Amino acid sequence: MAKEKVIDKTNMAEVYRQKSSVYKAVKRLMDVVLSFTALVCLSPVFLITAVAVKCEDGGPVFFVQPRAGRNMKPFRMYKFRSMYKDAESKLQELLKENEQTGHAFKIKNDPRVTKVGRFIRKCSIDELPQLVNILKGDMSIVGPRPILTWQMEECNAYEKQRLIVRPGLTCYWQIGGRSDIEWDEWVEMDLDYIENMSLWTDLKMIVKTIPVVLGSRGAY
Repeated sequence: MAKEKVIDKTNMAEVYRQKSSVYKAVKRLMDVVLSFTALVCLSPVFLITAVAVKCEDGGPVFFVQPRAGRNMKPFRMYKFRSMYKDAESKLQELLKENEQTGHAFKIKNDPRVTKVGRFIRKCSIDELPQLVNILKGDMSIVGPRPILTWQMEECNAYEKQRLIVRPGLTCYWQIGGRSDIEWDEWVEMDLDYIENMSLWTDLKMIVKTIPVVLGSRGAY
């Protein structure tokens, strides 16, 4: 019986380096084509969401926030605003209620989330502006989800390996339960993706994301 290959998860940079350059080029091409097509096809959803967000409290339609990108390089990530205008100022007082482990922040029934925000979060519509990030090259369709820059800076060297690749719109964490998954398992899922990343893996993950988004599991 052939011996199973053991991957050294403390050296994921080398694992990624060995990935085919053809695959990396095709992955980027797929990102550009699919994100552009989705932006065109979903433009009515963008318009309706923008009007709903604006009408609820008169605040800005989009929320722009620094996130940790590939190799820890920060970028400005776009989302439809799902929280009240003063949400950032209230973060510190809510940190003690964090229901996620490790370096991410998630709480159910977050009081900062608007009524429209709850709906667009459940359907993941708030994430759609990240298609622009993908088109720009900040993100990929498939890759580890980006978290706040200061949260990522608190991570150890092992955890930071999850951003050896471009962060993504969907990933193993996204299709596996999202906020119901604890931080340590989330990191392992991201490293597993880097180990197994291929065109086939990416396509399977994109297809599996659709029913997960419609089912809203772990979305809050």
